[in-house]
Amino acid sequence: MSEPRNIALLLSYDGTAYHGWQRQRDLPTVQQTLEDALQSILKHRVSVTGCGRTDAGVHAEYYVANFRTSARIPAERLPFALNSRLPSDVAVARAWETVKEFHATFSCVRKEYTYRILNSEIRDPLRRNHAWWYPQSLDLERMRAAARQFVGTHDFAAVRSTGTDIKSTVRTIFAFDIYEKGGIIEMVVAANGFLYNMVRAMVGTLVYVAIGKLEPPDVRKILETRRRSLAGPTVPPHGLYMSGVHYDI
Repeated sequence: MSEPRNIALLLSYDGTAYHGWQRQRDLPTVQQTLEDALQSILKHRVSVTGCGRTDAGVHAEYYVANFRTSARIPAERLPFALNSRLPSDVAVARAWETVKEFHATFSCVRKEYTYRILNSEIRDPLRRNHAWWYPQSLDLERMRAAARQFVGTHDFAAVRSTGTDIKSTVRTIFAFDIYEKGGIIEMVVAANGFLYNMVRAMVGTLVYVAIGKLEPPDVRKILETRRRSLAGPTVPPHGLYMSGVHYDI
């Protein structure tokens, strides 16, 4: 009997209707939705491994997953077959057979998240699930100065929520860039890994800097204390997108 093939998928999804990526009992999740669609095609149950746990309401523009199967359907036919069975808020862009060692989570060397803020006096009902509306003016230069304090290898315990059992809260942020276009502020952060709610807490801290509740140099001091209570709030999930993942394999 031949060894099961390892199939990788590139997908995107609108997380509004889901309780995150990871399968949960009696709750709709992206993982469960994808596994159900795969079962209808492959005629056997599969367990799909995702590149990260996105929370309820969080979106993904670029998300990688993998699973193993003995079914012989060509990988290049899977996107069409899956998309005909998936709901309109999930889509598979590409599928390919990869090496047996590939693991969507553990093989990942760099992840990128983007957080979007609608910085406008008037809310936009078309963006209500896809950007955090914040009507107060935000000072982008102060935010950029503070974001630079996060770059590098640090202990990020001060900007994470409890709820996951991890060995270390040290991570390396490679870049933290902030852009503005048409009233949308985009905050793009790339790192070798993220703690639970880390991006949303960092964004909340930068918003505090932007409105004068904190100063840019305070960010480094807050990280050194490891105290979550000194950083800014955890901003809402619907402005967050997984926007990139990178592998050496």
